[in-house]
Amino acid sequence: MTETIWFLVVGGVLIFMGLASTTFNRLPISTAMVYLAIGVGLGPFGLHLLHIDLLQGSAMLRQITEIAVLVSLFAIGLRMRVPPTDRIWLLPLRLGIVAMIVTVALMTLASVFLLHMSWGPALLLAAMLAPTDPVLAHDVQVEAPGDVDLLRFSLTGEGGLNDGIALPFALLGIAVCNYEASPTQALTWHFALGVTWGVGGAVATGWLLGDIAVRLIAWLRTRYSLALGPEGFYALGLIALAYGFAELIHTYAFLAVFAAGLAMRRVEQLSSGDKSASEAVGTVDVGDIGSTAADPNRAHAFVAQRVLGFTVELERIAEVVVMLMVGSVLASFWHELFTWRVAFVVAVLFLIARPLSVQASLLGSATTRPQRWLISWFGIRGVGSFYYLLYALENASHAAVRPLIPLILGVIAASVILHGITSTPLMNRYRR
Repeated sequence: MTETIWFLVVGGVLIFMGLASTTFNRLPISTAMVYLAIGVGLGPFGLHLLHIDLLQGSAMLRQITEIAVLVSLFAIGLRMRVPPTDRIWLLPLRLGIVAMIVTVALMTLASVFLLHMSWGPALLLAAMLAPTDPVLAHDVQVEAPGDVDLLRFSLTGEGGLNDGIALPFALLGIAVCNYEASPTQALTWHFALGVTWGVGGAVATGWLLGDIAVRLIAWLRTRYSLALGPEGFYALGLIALAYGFAELIHTYAFLAVFAAGLAMRRVEQLSSGDKSASEAVGTVDVGDIGSTAADPNRAHAFVAQRVLGFTVELERIAEVVVMLMVGSVLASFWHELFTWRVAFVVAVLFLIARPLSVQASLLGSATTRPQRWLISWFGIRGVGSFYYLLYALENASHAAVRPLIPLILGVIAASVILHGITSTPLMNRYRR
C-alpha cells in the first residue's frame, strides 16, 4: 500500500508542479515550500497516508537523500563555467572552508554552554547544520553557465564544496559521541591524515574522470561518429563512477562528483574558446541531432549542455522526493518542534553564526556590503543537513542523536519557509 501511495503522490505532485511552475515563479514561494507542505499534509499530522520511521528506516532514507545530493553537486559543477585559476574561486573557497569552520565552532560553543549539551552531540549538531544546501538553493544560484555574478557564484560554489567538506566534522562529532559512550574508542593522528587524503584524493579522482569522460565521448563522436547515445546515460554513469572510485579509495564522494562536473565543463570551455556554451552549440537541427553531436567545433559543448539539461531535470525530481520525505518526518515530530531549544538553534544559526562566519570569511574580498549581507542571509539549510542526520543515525548511538532530530528538522523547516518567502523578492531587488 505504501508503494502505491508513493507512486500516486509523486506522480500527482510532478504533474501539478509542471502545470503550476510558471505561477510559482512569480510568487514569493519556493517549490520546496510546496513539497514540504504536501509531505506534512500526507503524513501523520494530516491524512496519515505517508508514515516514515526515521529511526528504523535511516539507511534507506540516507541512500535516497545521498542520490539527490550527488545529482545536485554534479549539476552545480556543470553550471560553474570559470577556469579553476580565476580569482573568483577564492570566494566559494572562503565560504566553503573558513565560514564552515567558524560556523561549526560557534554552533558547538553555543550548544555546549547555552544548551548544556555534551561535546559530542554539540559538535555533531554543528556539523549537520554547517553545510549550505545544494538542492534547494537553485533560486539563488548561477542562472546559466558562465554567470560570474559574485553573489550567485559564491553561493553556488559554497553549496558545491561544503557538503563534502562537512563530512570530517560529522565524523569527528560521531567519534566524540562514541568516545563519550565508550572511552576506549579514542581518536588518533590518522584522522587528520584521512581528512587530507579524503579532500585531495576526491578532487583529483573526480576531475580526472570528468576530463577523460567528455574527451573520450567527443573523440569517438568526431572521429568515428560513435557514442551518439543519450547524454543522460553519460550523466548518471559519470556520477556513479566518480562516487564509486571515491568510495573505493576512501575519499569524499561528494567532492569527487562535484569535481567531475567541473572538469566536464572545463573541457567544454577550453574547446569552445571565447564563445559561450550556447553560442558554441548554435542552432540544432532536431531532425539531425547526430550531425551536431559529431561536429568537431560543437561536440564538447553539445555534450556538456545536454548532460546539464538532463541533470537539472533529475535534480528537480530528487527535490520532490526528498522534501516529501522531510515533510512526512516533520509531521511525526511536530510536537517536538515548537520548543525554545529549536527556536534558539534557529536564531543562533541564522542571525549570529551564519552572518559572523560570512563576514569573517569575506573580509577584504571584492564583494560589496549588500552582497555580503545577502550571502549571510541565504545560508539555506535543507537536504544536506537531512543527509548528515541520517548518516549520524547509522553511525552513532541513537541515544546521542535522537535529541538532535527535532533541532535539525526545525532548522530545515525554518530555512525552507524563511528563505523560500524571501528569495524571490530579495533576488528581484538585487537584479534591479
